Amino acid sequence: MTSDTAFNDRMLSLGLARVAEQAALACADLIGRGDEKAADQAAVNAMREQLNILAIKGVVVIGEGERDEAPMLFIGEEVGTGDGPGVDIALDPLEGTTLTAKAMPNALTVIAMAPRGTLLHAPDTYMDKLAIGPGYPENVVSLAMSPRERVEALAAARGCRPSEITVCVLERPRHQEMIDELRSTGAAVFLIPDGDVAGVIHCAEADRTGIDMYMGTGGAPEGVLAASALKCMGGQMWGRLVFRNEDERARAAKAGITDFDRIYSRDEMVTSDVIFAATGVTDGSILSGVKRRPGYVETETLLMRSRTGSVRRMTYRSKRD
Repeated sequence: MTSDTAFNDRMLSLGLARVAEQAALACADLIGRGDEKAADQAAVNAMREQLNILAIKGVVVIGEGERDEAPMLFIGEEVGTGDGPGVDIALDPLEGTTLTAKAMPNALTVIAMAPRGTLLHAPDTYMDKLAIGPGYPENVVSLAMSPRERVEALAAARGCRPSEITVCVLERPRHQEMIDELRSTGAAVFLIPDGDVAGVIHCAEADRTGIDMYMGTGGAPEGVLAASALKCMGGQMWGRLVFRNEDERARAAKAGITDFDRIYSRDEMVTSDVIFAATGVTDGSILSGVKRRPGYVETETLLMRSRTGSVRRMTYRSKRD
């Protein structure tokens, strides 16, 4: 850590929840209005404003993009009052901008905080991801396995038939071959249009969501956020960076990545204690969305700490004109 002040996750957690809440509230009036950029900007503005109130020496390591691409909450931006512990911050002010614009389920505001230097500085590239919930033997599935082998191995570990396994996959043309192979095992495939942080979190609450495993290629920064959530909730995750061109390899090198073929485990993406907060923007299987009522507005937030394994669901209600 770069700061002499200890990372007091218990004291910082409620402040982090407020950051997620205010970002969700800021874009609530833009749900279903068809303007992705406006919704995202409202969430960014609110999240940045709230972060700068916290007594931290924060650095954004997973943010809205490179400095020349994002005016606020860019990678490397310093946030907080400058007093307090040095921390890494990973965030997605609005995970599911399209979901918000179209009033579709599972849009979230997401943020994670950990001691300085303990979050993987994932470049803005793709990542091949695989995740399962808690309660399974270590490395029961792997990225080296085929989709069929993963389903069969997980079913064997669970003591059930492959047809009783449900896999969450981001609905993209690049995943069609994998989807076909998964369905050939008899497994159910739960397709999501966007929001693969939420997709991974689904695995950690299989009793609530009915989803046992997540797999597929999505954003690498979102992979670090998802690993932060799983570190708090339990579960296993693996990620391998995927590069489409030399520009993306250059981005990775700039971020300090030297082994382009490395498979990162959950605890290699998040190497220390972490706090994770997410607030629902639209209704979903994990969190309720923002509720606008005459005279008040209400949010539901998931707040988690890996040190204790605590998982809190908090309802926040505030007056509105």
